[in-house]
Amino acid sequence: MRLVPSLSRPRTFAGWLKLAMLLVFVLLLLPYVLTPFYLVGHPVSTLMLGRWVTGAPVERVWVPLAEIAPALPVTVIASEDARFCRHRGIDLAEIRDAIEDDGIAGARGASTISQQLAKNLFLWPGRSFVRKVLEAPLAIWLDLVLGKRRVMELYLNIAEWGPSGQFGAEAGARKALGRSARELTPGQAALMAAMLPDPHRRNAGKPGPGLRRLAGIHERRASRALASCVVSGRRP
Repeated sequence: MRLVPSLSRPRTFAGWLKLAMLLVFVLLLLPYVLTPFYLVGHPVSTLMLGRWVTGAPVERVWVPLAEIAPALPVTVIASEDARFCRHRGIDLAEIRDAIEDDGIAGARGASTISQQLAKNLFLWPGRSFVRKVLEAPLAIWLDLVLGKRRVMELYLNIAEWGPSGQFGAEAGARKALGRSARELTPGQAALMAAMLPDPHRRNAGKPGPGLRRLAGIHERRASRALASCVVSGRRP
Protein backbone atom coordinates (compact mmCIF):
# COMPACT_ATOMS: atom_id res chain seq x y z
CA MET A 1 0.00 0.00 0.00
CA ARG A 2 1.45 3.33 -1.12
CA LEU A 3 1.41 6.07 1.45
CA VAL A 4 0.38 9.57 0.38
CA PRO A 5 3.12 12.05 1.26
CA SER A 6 2.25 14.34 4.16
CA LEU A 7 3.13 17.37 2.04
CA SER A 8 0.19 16.77 -0.34
CA ARG A 9 -2.25 18.86 1.69
CA PRO A 10 -0.09 22.01 1.77
CA ARG A 11 0.50 21.61 -1.96
CA THR A 12 -3.25 21.34 -2.57
CA PHE A 13 -3.90 24.43 -0.48
CA ALA A 14 -1.13 26.30 -2.30
CA GLY A 15 -2.64 25.27 -5.61
CA TRP A 16 -6.06 26.61 -4.65
CA LEU A 17 -4.46 29.80 -3.40
CA LYS A 18 -2.62 30.30 -6.70
CA LEU A 19 -5.85 29.67 -8.60
CA ALA A 20 -7.69 32.23 -6.47
CA MET A 21 -4.94 34.80 -6.98
CA LEU A 22 -4.99 34.16 -10.74
CA LEU A 23 -8.76 34.64 -10.79
CA VAL A 24 -8.46 37.94 -8.93
CA PHE A 25 -5.75 39.10 -11.31
CA VAL A 26 -7.93 38.25 -14.35
CA LEU A 27 -10.90 40.10 -12.86
CA LEU A 28 -8.73 43.16 -12.18
CA LEU A 29 -7.27 43.05 -15.68
CA LEU A 30 -10.57 42.48 -17.50
CA PRO A 31 -11.76 46.15 -17.51
CA TYR A 32 -8.48 47.25 -19.11
CA VAL A 33 -8.87 44.60 -21.83
CA LEU A 34 -12.52 45.52 -22.45
CA THR A 35 -12.00 49.29 -22.64
CA PRO A 36 -10.79 49.46 -26.29
CA PHE A 37 -13.94 47.61 -27.36
CA TYR A 38 -16.00 50.43 -25.84
CA LEU A 39 -14.79 52.80 -28.54
CA VAL A 40 -17.85 51.53 -30.43
CA GLY A 41 -21.20 50.07 -29.51
CA HIS A 42 -23.63 50.75 -26.69
CA PRO A 43 -22.14 49.45 -23.41
CA VAL A 44 -24.25 48.99 -20.30
CA SER A 45 -23.48 49.66 -16.66
CA THR A 46 -23.07 47.15 -13.84
CA LEU A 47 -26.17 48.67 -12.23
CA MET A 48 -28.19 48.00 -15.40
CA LEU A 49 -26.90 44.42 -15.46
CA GLY A 50 -27.83 44.00 -11.82
CA ARG A 51 -31.39 45.16 -12.49
CA TRP A 52 -31.72 42.78 -15.44
CA VAL A 53 -30.50 39.86 -13.32
CA THR A 54 -33.07 40.61 -10.61
CA GLY A 55 -35.88 41.22 -13.08
CA ALA A 56 -36.14 44.95 -12.37
CA PRO A 57 -37.07 47.20 -15.31
CA VAL A 58 -34.39 49.00 -17.32
CA GLU A 59 -35.16 51.83 -19.73
CA ARG A 60 -32.35 53.17 -21.91
CA VAL A 61 -32.41 54.73 -25.38
CA TRP A 62 -28.95 55.39 -26.77
CA VAL A 63 -28.38 58.84 -28.25
CA PRO A 64 -25.04 59.81 -29.87
CA LEU A 65 -23.33 62.78 -28.26
CA ALA A 66 -23.65 64.79 -31.48
CA GLU A 67 -27.45 64.50 -31.25
CA ILE A 68 -27.79 65.48 -27.57
CA ALA A 69 -28.57 69.14 -26.92
CA PRO A 70 -25.12 70.77 -26.42
CA ALA A 71 -26.35 72.46 -23.24
CA LEU A 72 -26.49 69.10 -21.42
CA PRO A 73 -22.84 67.95 -21.62
CA VAL A 74 -21.66 71.51 -20.97
CA THR A 75 -23.87 71.80 -17.89
CA VAL A 76 -22.87 68.35 -16.66
CA ILE A 77 -19.22 69.42 -16.90
CA ALA A 78 -20.01 72.62 -14.99
CA SER A 79 -21.84 70.75 -12.25
CA GLU A 80 -19.87 67.49 -11.97
CA ASP A 81 -16.32 68.07 -13.17
CA ALA A 82 -15.29 71.63 -14.03
CA ARG A 83 -11.77 70.63 -15.12
CA PHE A 84 -12.95 67.72 -17.29
CA CYS A 85 -11.26 69.09 -20.41
CA ARG A 86 -7.97 69.69 -18.60
CA HIS A 87 -7.32 66.62 -16.47
CA ARG A 88 -6.39 63.12 -17.63
CA GLY A 89 -9.02 61.09 -15.82
CA ILE A 90 -8.44 62.19 -12.23
CA ASP A 91 -8.35 65.75 -10.94
CA LEU A 92 -5.44 66.01 -8.53
CA ALA A 93 -6.23 69.65 -7.74
CA GLU A 94 -9.81 68.77 -6.79
CA ILE A 95 -8.64 65.86 -4.64
CA ARG A 96 -6.15 68.12 -2.85
CA ASP A 97 -8.82 70.75 -2.21
CA ALA A 98 -11.26 68.11 -0.92
CA ILE A 99 -8.67 66.71 1.48
CA GLU A 100 -7.81 70.19 2.76
CA ASP A 101 -11.51 70.95 3.35
CA ASP A 102 -12.77 67.64 4.73
CA GLY A 103 -9.78 65.38 5.35
CA ILE A 104 -9.14 62.05 3.61
CA ALA A 105 -12.86 61.23 3.57
CA GLY A 106 -13.50 64.31 1.47
CA ALA A 107 -11.37 62.92 -1.34
CA ARG A 108 -14.06 60.32 -1.92
CA GLY A 109 -16.38 63.04 -3.16
CA ALA A 110 -13.86 64.47 -5.64
CA SER A 111 -14.83 62.10 -8.45
CA THR A 112 -14.35 63.15 -12.05
CA ILE A 113 -16.71 62.16 -14.83
CA SER A 114 -14.10 59.60 -15.94
CA GLN A 115 -14.08 58.10 -12.44
CA GLN A 116 -17.85 57.97 -12.37
CA LEU A 117 -17.81 56.24 -15.75
CA ALA A 118 -15.27 53.69 -14.47
CA LYS A 119 -17.55 52.99 -11.52
CA ASN A 120 -20.65 52.70 -13.70
CA LEU A 121 -19.02 50.44 -16.29
CA PHE A 122 -16.94 48.12 -14.15
CA LEU A 123 -17.40 48.60 -10.40
CA TRP A 124 -20.19 49.01 -7.86
CA PRO A 125 -22.13 51.92 -6.32
CA GLY A 126 -21.69 53.21 -2.79
CA ARG A 127 -18.71 54.67 -1.01
CA SER A 128 -15.78 52.35 -0.55
CA PHE A 129 -12.05 52.92 -0.17
CA VAL A 130 -11.34 49.73 -2.15
CA ARG A 131 -13.56 50.92 -4.99
CA LYS A 132 -11.78 54.28 -5.05
CA VAL A 133 -8.39 52.57 -5.27
CA LEU A 134 -9.60 50.52 -8.25
CA GLU A 135 -11.43 53.46 -9.80
CA ALA A 136 -8.55 55.94 -10.16
CA PRO A 137 -6.25 53.99 -12.54
CA LEU A 138 -9.28 52.82 -14.49
CA ALA A 139 -10.37 56.44 -14.98
CA ILE A 140 -6.93 57.35 -16.33
CA TRP A 141 -7.06 54.39 -18.71
CA LEU A 142 -10.59 55.25 -19.93
CA ASP A 143 -9.58 58.84 -20.55
CA LEU A 144 -6.45 57.78 -22.46
CA VAL A 145 -8.04 55.08 -24.62
CA LEU A 146 -11.50 56.51 -25.27
CA GLY A 147 -10.89 60.26 -25.35
CA LYS A 148 -13.05 63.01 -23.88
CA ARG A 149 -15.96 62.91 -26.32
CA ARG A 150 -16.45 59.15 -26.02
CA VAL A 151 -16.13 59.30 -22.23
CA MET A 152 -18.85 61.94 -22.16
CA GLU A 153 -21.03 60.04 -24.63
CA LEU A 154 -20.82 56.87 -22.55
CA TYR A 155 -21.44 58.72 -19.30
CA LEU A 156 -24.53 60.50 -20.60
CA ASN A 157 -25.93 57.22 -21.90
CA ILE A 158 -25.38 54.98 -18.87
CA ALA A 159 -25.76 57.30 -15.86
CA GLU A 160 -28.80 56.50 -13.71
CA TRP A 161 -31.24 59.30 -14.47
CA GLY A 162 -34.60 58.29 -13.07
CA PRO A 163 -36.30 56.68 -10.07
CA SER A 164 -37.50 53.48 -11.76
CA GLY A 165 -34.78 52.14 -14.02
CA GLN A 166 -34.21 55.10 -16.33
CA PHE A 167 -30.62 55.15 -17.55
CA GLY A 168 -29.08 57.72 -19.86
CA ALA A 169 -30.11 61.24 -20.73
CA GLU A 170 -32.79 60.25 -23.23
CA ALA A 171 -34.78 58.04 -20.87
CA GLY A 172 -34.23 60.52 -18.03
CA ALA A 173 -35.44 63.50 -20.07
CA ARG A 174 -38.49 61.65 -21.34
CA LYS A 175 -39.41 60.52 -17.82
CA ALA A 176 -38.89 63.87 -16.09
CA LEU A 177 -39.66 66.41 -18.80
CA GLY A 178 -41.60 64.55 -21.45
CA ARG A 179 -39.14 65.47 -24.19
CA SER A 180 -36.05 64.13 -25.89
CA ALA A 181 -32.51 64.90 -24.76
CA ARG A 182 -32.10 66.36 -28.23
CA GLU A 183 -34.55 69.15 -27.37
CA LEU A 184 -33.38 70.29 -23.95
CA THR A 185 -33.10 74.02 -23.29
CA PRO A 186 -30.23 75.34 -21.10
CA GLY A 187 -32.63 75.61 -18.16
CA GLN A 188 -33.87 72.05 -18.60
CA ALA A 189 -30.32 70.77 -19.02
CA ALA A 190 -29.44 72.42 -15.72
CA LEU A 191 -32.38 70.68 -14.01
CA MET A 192 -31.25 67.37 -15.49
CA ALA A 193 -27.70 67.93 -14.24
CA ALA A 194 -29.04 68.78 -10.79
CA MET A 195 -30.82 65.39 -10.71
CA LEU A 196 -27.69 63.34 -11.25
CA PRO A 197 -26.47 62.91 -7.66
CA ASP A 198 -29.85 61.54 -6.51
CA PRO A 199 -32.33 60.73 -9.31
CA HIS A 200 -34.50 58.77 -6.87
CA ARG A 201 -35.40 61.87 -4.87
CA ARG A 202 -34.78 64.71 -7.34
CA ASN A 203 -37.25 65.26 -10.16
CA ALA A 204 -36.52 67.77 -12.92
CA GLY A 205 -40.17 67.58 -13.91
CA LYS A 206 -41.38 68.72 -10.49
CA PRO A 207 -38.47 70.71 -9.04
CA GLY A 208 -38.75 72.15 -5.58
CA PRO A 209 -37.13 75.44 -4.53
CA GLY A 210 -33.86 73.71 -3.62
CA LEU A 211 -33.56 71.93 -6.95
CA ARG A 212 -34.43 75.11 -8.86
CA ARG A 213 -31.79 77.04 -6.94
CA LEU A 214 -29.16 74.37 -7.63
CA ALA A 215 -30.11 74.25 -11.32
CA GLY A 216 -29.74 78.02 -11.51
CA ILE A 217 -26.21 77.75 -10.14
CA HIS A 218 -25.38 75.04 -12.69
CA GLU A 219 -26.80 77.09 -15.56
CA ARG A 220 -24.72 80.14 -14.61
CA ARG A 221 -21.59 78.05 -14.31
CA ALA A 222 -22.29 76.41 -17.67
CA SER A 223 -22.11 79.80 -19.36
CA ARG A 224 -18.47 80.00 -18.25
CA ALA A 225 -17.53 76.31 -18.47
CA LEU A 226 -14.54 75.13 -20.45
CA ALA A 227 -16.08 72.38 -22.60
CA SER A 228 -14.29 72.65 -25.95
CA CYS A 229 -13.13 69.02 -25.73
CA VAL A 230 -16.78 67.97 -25.91
CA VAL A 231 -18.59 70.55 -28.02
CA SER A 232 -15.90 70.90 -30.69
CA GLY A 233 -14.70 67.32 -30.87
CA ARG A 234 -11.10 68.32 -30.12
CA ARG A 235 -9.09 66.39 -27.61
CA PRO A 236 -7.12 68.62 -25.24
